[in-house]
Amino acid sequence: MQDILILYYSHRGSVRALAERIARGIESVPGMQARLRTVPRVSTVCEASEPGVPESGAPYVEACDLEECIGLALGSPVRFGNMAAPMKYFWDGTIAAWQNGTLVGKPACVFTSSGSQHGGNEATLLSMMLPLLHHGMLTMGLPYTEPDLSGTTGGGTPYGASHVAGHHGDPLLSDAESRLAFAQGKRLANLAQKLSRP
Repeated sequence: MQDILILYYSHRGSVRALAERIARGIESVPGMQARLRTVPRVSTVCEASEPGVPESGAPYVEACDLEECIGLALGSPVRFGNMAAPMKYFWDGTIAAWQNGTLVGKPACVFTSSGSQHGGNEATLLSMMLPLLHHGMLTMGLPYTEPDLSGTTGGGTPYGASHVAGHHGDPLLSDAESRLAFAQGKRLANLAQKLSRP
């Protein structure tokens, strides 16, 4: 089995729901498996720290996860058109992986969730692509051959899967959002599998 890393940060569960659906898409491709990982919260109090192991959900990401994966799906909630601070903090600390070329040539995609229809989904997806491009990754989106991309009234963009959680943070994906996340995971797995063949 070959691993695709799904690295996400989720505050209310919406990004986690997308990550799990992307994982199903990845694992629909024979020989591929999803490795779900998250990042710890960032505290404004210098003395505060997160536990070494999360109380629930995916384990925290480690350097070996970046090394061992053959592709990466990166997810974060929208924070004013940008990725959340915990995810940005993680990428700011990946200088060694950048110097070693750990991620060079590996395919990647991005996904997000916002509280409103025009909450900054596309800007956030583009912001998450920037560190991936600097790491030499091959970023991919969702093509308009996916019928839901043209018909969704919720999330879904050509830059990557998305969800509109509403002001109450509803993590329940619409049918179209769910299908697009699955399709993105499957597309990433197929591309990663092709690129990893000798």
